Amino acid sequence: MRNSKQAALQLIKKYGTNNPFKIASQKNIHVLFEPLGNVLGYFSTYKRIRFIHINQGLDKSGQRFTCAHELGHVLLHPKVNTPFLRRNTLVSIDRIESEANQFAVELLMPDELILGGMTIYEAAAASGVPQEVAHLKSLPKRQRSIWKSEDTYFTV
Repeated sequence: MRNSKQAALQLIKKYGTNNPFKIASQKNIHVLFEPLGNVLGYFSTYKRIRFIHINQGLDKSGQRFTCAHELGHVLLHPKVNTPFLRRNTLVSIDRIESEANQFAVELLMPDELILGGMTIYEAAAASGVPQEVAHLKSLPKRQRSIWKSEDTYFTV
């Protein structure tokens, strides 16, 4: 398994974009928008054809983040069947889901926003990344500190 940040940066470099829909298209992954109820999205393979299924009820930024998250599963966990594990085993899938979230955050939230002076949460808002996963962003090496809020100062 590869590092989430490295995998995201390699894709951006290779395809010249951080748009998960364009990357999926370039990788011959079919993106389908479907009514999925409470499910945000999932990844599947049928006869070696890869699909990302996205809930059509999500707003555009939710669809974009879900596509990036599922793309993370394609690259980092291509053989892992999380719905099967969730239904039929006691295996925790928290790590797998966290890695896919981190990949999506790294893909969608460029380091340049933080290096340019934005807080991690401002960068998340500007990038369409949900606030609840913004903390997964790996800070650029040149960035030594961030503001979480007006009152809380983090040093890394």
